[in-house]
Amino acid sequence: MPIKIPANLPAFEVLTREGVMVMGEEAAARQDIRPLRIGLLNLMPKKIQTETQFARLIGATPVQIELSLIRMTEHQTKNTASEHMEAFYRPFAEVEATGEKFDGLIITGAPIEHLPFTEVTYWDELVRVMDWTQTHVHSTFGVCWGGMAMIYHFHAVEKHMLDHKAFGCFRHRNLAPASPYLRGFSDDCVIPVSRWTEMRQPEIDAVPGLVTLLGSDEVGPCLIEDQGHRALYIFNHFEYDSDTLKQEYDRDVANGTPINVPLNYYPGDDPSKAPQNRWRSHAHLLYGNWINQIYQTTPFEIDRIGTPCP
Repeated sequence: MPIKIPANLPAFEVLTREGVMVMGEEAAARQDIRPLRIGLLNLMPKKIQTETQFARLIGATPVQIELSLIRMTEHQTKNTASEHMEAFYRPFAEVEATGEKFDGLIITGAPIEHLPFTEVTYWDELVRVMDWTQTHVHSTFGVCWGGMAMIYHFHAVEKHMLDHKAFGCFRHRNLAPASPYLRGFSDDCVIPVSRWTEMRQPEIDAVPGLVTLLGSDEVGPCLIEDQGHRALYIFNHFEYDSDTLKQEYDRDVANGTPINVPLNYYPGDDPSKAPQNRWRSHAHLLYGNWINQIYQTTPFEIDRIGTPCP
């Protein structure tokens, strides 16, 4: 089944060229099924790149997906054209006011990890979003800073600054092979990492109900299940394109920002060579498993999301 997105969204053409099944509004209306409603709260500066990355992953499943793009209400992006934002994004305040519900919500990362959470300009609204998910979203996926924000808000688990950036592709161990979210996973896998902060395993272990599914000896916990809040938190970047780390590295080099060559990314750690993607298959597995779990457990009547089971 395809992912339903506007035909004039840049991701539509990109994903069509890649062979991902996409569908416009008119074609979707002719299908007599209820698509899963997935929201993407996009906090990243490069909105188009990020929306394409996530649409690629959730659009590769057998379920029809209706993707809704959401932004913070007052925060104005400087890296994406206002025409794009006006055409494709809705402010959270509008979504909240309508009372609509979602089968799933992805909260992306944001390049503000050096700030304490409470000093982020839109923190108060993000707290409203996270609380709103408990009554209006069946399953929430917090990614990188978004996952750190959620685990901090719901469980007071702090993020910690690193002495140097965790940057590169790192092997992670499968710590919960029986988890439905890791169905089909190998015993270990490679995941792109790009962050100046970390979450610490002992602090996560101290919180009842949090289960670590993927972790690394080098860069710490990665994927956490929070069943009590119907949420997953991932601190690394399965969604990255093959050249995303290269773009970040080239940007920092051009700006004169001290940065190490991303580890285990370029062949022989040589940035003159083309990077190799060694995480794509596991990325599709994880997001496909998440969509499948939503499909298996979400109420057929979407208005029942967030209400106690009879």
